[in-house]
Amino acid sequence: MTDTSRTDVLAEAFEAQRDRLSAVAHRVLGSHADAEDVVQEAWMRLARQDPTTIGNLAGWLTTVVGRISLDVLRSRQTRPESTYGVGLPELVITADDSAEPEETVALADSVGLALLVVLDALGPSERLTFVLHDLFAVPFAEIGQILGKSADATKMIASRARKKVRASERPAAVRREQRRVIRAFSAAATGGDFEALLRVLDPDVKLTVDTPGGVVVTLGATAVAAGARMFSGAGARHRAVLVNGLPGHVSWREDGTPLSVLSFTVTGGRIAAIAIVIDPAKLASARLPAPA
Repeated sequence: MTDTSRTDVLAEAFEAQRDRLSAVAHRVLGSHADAEDVVQEAWMRLARQDPTTIGNLAGWLTTVVGRISLDVLRSRQTRPESTYGVGLPELVITADDSAEPEETVALADSVGLALLVVLDALGPSERLTFVLHDLFAVPFAEIGQILGKSADATKMIASRARKKVRASERPAAVRREQRRVIRAFSAAATGGDFEALLRVLDPDVKLTVDTPGGVVVTLGATAVAAGARMFSGAGARHRAVLVNGLPGHVSWREDGTPLSVLSFTVTGGRIAAIAIVIDPAKLASARLPAPA
C-alpha cells in the first residue's frame, strides 16, 4: 500500500469517528470552537502515527482527545482571565414562558444544555472523568491512563464529580426561588433602589459583560449595584429565557435587533453571578427566540 493510499484509509477511518470525538471534546470543554481545535489536533497526531502500532483506533483517538482536552482545561485553570467567557461559550437559549418552566429545564438537562453549566463546577480531572465514563462509557482503566492514575483512583474522582453534579440539580422549589430573586433584582434595578439591590446580591457577586472589545469583569455587590442601570431595560422588548439552563432574559431594540442576553446564577437566595452578552457578533450567531 502506498503512502497516499494509507493516508486515505486512515483519513476515512478518522472521519467515521469525528462526530463522536467532537461530542466528547464539546462535553469536556463546553465550546464547539475548542472542540473542533482538539479534534483537528487529534487528526494531526494520528497522521504522524504508524497505524500498525494502533490496535484499537477508537480507543486510541478517545485517549488522545481526552489528553488534549485535559491540557486545555488545565491551561484555563492556570490563566483565570481566559475563563471569564468560557462559562457560556455558545449561547443555547430556550424560551422560559411556559406554565411550568421546570419542564423546560428538564428538557434542557436531557439534551445536555444545563449540564454544560454544571460541569464548570468540576475540576479538570473530575470533568474529564465524568464526561468520559458517565456520558460516553469509557472504562476507568482507560481514563486512568489519561490522568496518570489507577483505575481505583479514577473511580474515586468520578464519585466526587457525581456528587457535585447532583448537588447542582435544581428542583422546582429552587427554580421558583431563583425567579423570585431575579424579579426582586430587576425591580430594584429599574427603580434605582441601591439598598434593595444589595439585599439580593451576594457580597462576592461577579458580573461578566461580553462586549465587542472583550470581556469586562466586575466583582463585589457594591460595584455591581452601582452599575445596575444597565439592568433596568433599555431595550424595547424583553423575554424570559433559559441560557444554557440558567434563568435570564433577552432584550431587543425597537427595530427588532438583539440588544443583550442576561443570565443569573442564584445561590442561597442571592445572585452570585450575572453574565451579560452585548457583543453584536455573538448575539447575531445565537439562536434567539422571537420577541414576546
